[in-house]
Amino acid sequence: MLFLKTLIIVVQLLSALGIIGLVLLQHGKGADMGAAFGSGASGSLFGATGSANFLSRTTAILATVFFITTLALTYIGSYKSRPTAGVLGTVTAPAAPSAPASAALASAPVAAPAPSSSAVPK
Repeated sequence: MLFLKTLIIVVQLLSALGIIGLVLLQHGKGADMGAAFGSGASGSLFGATGSANFLSRTTAILATVFFITTLALTYIGSYKSRPTAGVLGTVTAPAAPSAPASAALASAPVAAPAPSSSAVPK
């Protein structure tokens, strides 16, 4: 279980870093006007609009991966394991906590000491 949790954390971290990088690479809405006047975007690897589609699709995929890993980590973190069989094959239940001795004595009724029948020397 620990290996799976570590693997999910690594995937989540890589997807988060990928989202940050891809968002920083994307152009804003005002950059389209500059590309129309030949700022060099049309000569890129994906074409004028191809890079925007590729970057936005990749960002959406990484965001989905990030969301799924977050849900998986939440599920794993809330998982409560059941008590398992011990070495001898018996299920060991935790002992019930007992009340301290001072609390038991404090709740017991206190009886007055009986008077002594022996004579007191003078």
